[in-house]
Amino acid sequence: MNPRKPRLDGKVAVVTGAGAHSDVAGTGQATAVLLAQEGAKVLLTDRSAENAGKTLAVIEEEGGTASVFAGDVTRSADCRAMTETAVERYGGLHILFNNVGLSYPGTVVDVQEEHWDEIMAVNLKAMMLASRFAIPAMMDAGGGSIINMASVDGFRSGWSYNVAYETSKGGVIALTINMAVQHGRDGIRVNCIAPGHLHGSFTAGLSDAHRELRWRSTPLGTEGTAWDVAHAAVFLAGDESRWITGITLPVDAGSSIALPLSVLPRDEGGILPDAESARF
Repeated sequence: MNPRKPRLDGKVAVVTGAGAHSDVAGTGQATAVLLAQEGAKVLLTDRSAENAGKTLAVIEEEGGTASVFAGDVTRSADCRAMTETAVERYGGLHILFNNVGLSYPGTVVDVQEEHWDEIMAVNLKAMMLASRFAIPAMMDAGGGSIINMASVDGFRSGWSYNVAYETSKGGVIALTINMAVQHGRDGIRVNCIAPGHLHGSFTAGLSDAHRELRWRSTPLGTEGTAWDVAHAAVFLAGDESRWITGITLPVDAGSSIALPLSVLPRDEGGILPDAESARF
């Protein structure tokens, strides 16, 4: 039997927010590593060249091909240069993983206006700008796949007081649908991934008790990592998903389909226990 050819052999990918920002792998770093493992040449974009260099070291140690682009994807000029760099270094562009994101707390009553503006710029505007320049390059290459990072918080609420974050992620889902429709005939597929409350660099500061509460509140009762998102991204980047566009793929241990009480233990008749004995 012939060995399996890497699924993304000959493809060129750009990953935004690809740097290592803690000892725990984030979705950008994990996805960049898996894309390279599948044969893609990867441009590692991050504001910090040093952080992107840490991801580069992992890829090169495994024999993959990647390089660093230091830039701010909230700036149009940087997004243009990012795409041009990928084409110049590797001959084209086929995959864009729009990954950058941040969050600040606050309800609509008390969120700081500057925090709202920053979140919208990083979480939403950056995806529009990166896609603006990536799509023509993908068309020149015969087509491509754009994967946007959304969140289950984009279509449900209640876990935290993050009105700006949740609003931005709802916008990512709407942006994904629009681009999928508008650019499908250009050979561009656009999908998004909606992670649940996984453990990654974004949540590396959470206490063990907080982490346990999160995973125990899911139907699977397990904790996800950035690598679970990365595997989904590789699938959406490759030809196995060639007939899939415009979707939001939850990677969330089923949390988005379960009512809060559904994960509580029940007696043999399926009845919920009284409030005193109810424990996740």
